[in-house]
Parts: sequence; structure tokens; C-alpha cells
Amino acid sequence: MVPELPEGPWWEWDVLPAQPGLFVLGADFDLSYHHGLELRFHEPVFVQCPEYFMDPVFREATAAEVERVAGAVGVAGAVGVGGTDGVGEVAGGLPEVLVAFECDAGGAGPETGLIAARRLETVTGVVFRYWREQVEPGRRRAPWVRPPGE
Repeated sequence: MVPELPEGPWWEWDVLPAQPGLFVLGADFDLSYHHGLELRFHEPVFVQCPEYFMDPVFREATAAEVERVAGAVGVAGAVGVGGTDGVGEVAGGLPEVLVAFECDAGGAGPETGLIAARRLETVTGVVFRYWREQVEPGRRRAPWVRPPGE
């Protein structure tokens, strides 16, 4: 599956701290002070993703990638890729969401990301990565941000 992203300069991406059962990617044009997009993968069962990366190009998963995820989650003989959902015709047990992408993670060449989960949620809105006394409606602080001295 190729996630539908809202308009925006989503150049920088990183893995955000999250609770169990949730894998979250944050994105914006500059992650120094805030992010404006979150891809929330609920009930992830397979994650291959750099902690920080830039300029991802999302694409459909290849047949080999679907096989890899199927093997990792214990779904034998599950591949028959040919659909447009990133998974194709598969036996029961494979997650509904399979997101693949190529990105710049600072190495010699592009890296591949592959994330399989039960559900994908796209959340937009400014999330501050530093303490602010006042937070305007529709904005929030990242969960790890604490007041000074705490």
C-alpha cells in the first residue's frame, strides 16, 4: 500500500517514542522544533525502518518483500501479489497494511523501509518537540516533552 499523504514538505522523518502496539513516524520540513505529520501503525508485526531518514519514496511492496513479511509472521505460502493494496491475494493472517519505501538515511545509498501492521492512521497538526507554556488549540506537545526542571 502507498499511504496517501496530505500536501506538505515532508522531507525529514524519524521514529517517535510510542506505547506498545503502536509504531509512529513523524515528519516535517525540519524536525528541530516540531513535526506536522504522523503515520501511526497500529499493531505492527514487522518493522524494518531507519530511526531517521529523508525524502522517502513510498511504493507497493515487491513479491519478495511480501514473502519476507509472511515468513516473519508465520504465514506460509501467503504470496500471490497482483493487487493494488500492497499485499495482493494472500492467505489469512497477513496484516492489512504493508508499506514499503526507499529513503536517504545518510548511508552510501538508499535504504529500504518495510512496515507491516493491522491498521495505518495518518494524523496532521503541529506537535512541538520542546516545552511551551501556551499551546494553541489544534496543536500539542510531543509526549516526551516535560516542563523545565521536571
